[in-house]
Amino acid sequence: MKRARKLVCAAVALQVVFGLGIVWAEEGEMFSAEGEIVDMACYVSREAKGPDHAGCAKSCVKNGQPMGLLGDDGTLYLLYASHKDGAPFEAAKDHAGSKVQVSGTLSTTAGVKGIEVSAVKAL
Repeated sequence: MKRARKLVCAAVALQVVFGLGIVWAEEGEMFSAEGEIVDMACYVSREAKGPDHAGCAKSCVKNGQPMGLLGDDGTLYLLYASHKDGAPFEAAKDHAGSKVQVSGTLSTTAGVKGIEVSAVKAL
């Protein structure tokens, strides 16, 4: 436990010193990340992303393909809707292929990081 605490302190110190965009969140806590909304089918199979792929990404997610957030740090998060309010997730589909800030609850299961979308903001 002491070793883990030291590692966290060192990481926070590096963040402060170098201004790294690392956001720490515990499982189930509110979390925000910036990056591009990608359709998982095209990104995972062909690394398709960016402005040239935006039209395809919007079409894919609106037709039911899974959606993710490719964080500025290279982390890929699966985005999913809240069972109570799916409106923010649906709104995120309009931003496919664009840079956004996504806020929501962070979770990790079987190595897959996910965000239950509670808000999305265009950048």
